[in-house]
Amino acid sequence: MVVSHDGFNQVEAWRSIIVVPLSTSPRQLRRGPTAVPLAKGAAGLRRESVALCHQVTTLDRGKLTERTGRLSTPALERIDEGLRAALALL
Repeated sequence: MVVSHDGFNQVEAWRSIIVVPLSTSPRQLRRGPTAVPLAKGAAGLRRESVALCHQVTTLDRGKLTERTGRLSTPALERIDEGLRAALALL
């Protein structure tokens, strides 16, 4: 899931995109407030998933091949809370 600012994402010379990886393993939910559940169908997800906010990383934009969808505002707020917990921004 892309979490970097749209201003960076839209500049082609800016090669790095900040992402939160997703997992389909239900065991990841035990990781606490940094593991955010996402329902099947949310943003086009084919399976129930977990956003792993404690594993924020960057990818080269060339590795991104397609946009699957956009999360709802409530889901984005839960991701924001997970990132705040992971990065001690509370």
